[in-house]
Amino acid sequence: MQQHSEEGFRTGFIGIVGPPNVGKSTLLNRMIGQKISITSKKPQTTRNRIQGIVNRPGSQLVFIDTPGIHTARSPLNTRIVDTALSVMGDVDVLLLVVDASDADPESEAMLKTALQAQSHPVILALNKIDLIARPSLLSLIAEWSAIYPFKAVVPVSAETGEQVDALLQALSEVLPQGPAFFPEENLTDHSVRFLAGEIVREKVFRQTGEEIPYSVAVTIDLFKEDEKNANLTRIHATIHVERDSQKGILIGKQGSKLGRIGEDARKEIERMLGKRVFLKLYVRVEKNWSKDTRFLSKFGY
Repeated sequence: MQQHSEEGFRTGFIGIVGPPNVGKSTLLNRMIGQKISITSKKPQTTRNRIQGIVNRPGSQLVFIDTPGIHTARSPLNTRIVDTALSVMGDVDVLLLVVDASDADPESEAMLKTALQAQSHPVILALNKIDLIARPSLLSLIAEWSAIYPFKAVVPVSAETGEQVDALLQALSEVLPQGPAFFPEENLTDHSVRFLAGEIVREKVFRQTGEEIPYSVAVTIDLFKEDEKNANLTRIHATIHVERDSQKGILIGKQGSKLGRIGEDARKEIERMLGKRVFLKLYVRVEKNWSKDTRFLSKFGY
């Protein structure tokens, strides 16, 4: 592992927090320059902490993406929010991301309370500035600056990349000094097996409507190189749902929906691995798994 030992090198863990659906995962992928965190228009897509790594001249930034903080009304969502809040105590710097184009007063109030209870440096990213007029942005910056002593307030667009470099620079400046934690070539500490499961779950989110909201978990049952062909990886994945009706919707007429999900996931996993993939998907009903602590633990929540 290459260690940066030059004087003044800065490195540390940065927790990305914010309400649901403000573009945290999109921003993380943009900062890293590659997709490692799944995204969809539906809130609560991110459930597990995702570590992404950005290497810059003079600094290494290790990001922990978290699920959106919101008022939880189910055991699954309670665990999701606990995961996000626990990150706030474990990191060196917090990056608070809010949607400049669409406020979420309830979640933002929870976050303001949580910020007051911790002492790490906090940088605020006002995301989605491509969707608002500049005068309203100035009043938004003033409004947030009056609430908390942020180290910096940076308006950004994760979608277009505007100001993302300025945000990385601001974050680098508040990191503690020390050697890098990871080799320079690493983008994440997650295994490709984990990322493959996340890709399948993202395609389920994108291909299904509200009827399969958050009742989906994905487990990888097989992930191995083909014995006869080193350029082929065989993956078997199970999509777990809570009700028989959801299974029917997910499979679709004559398997059409599941076929599309599999096709989209296979193409993206092939791009990630740089080799051919044989992907087999199964769908299983685990009655009310999102309310069962045994299943929550089994599925990694």
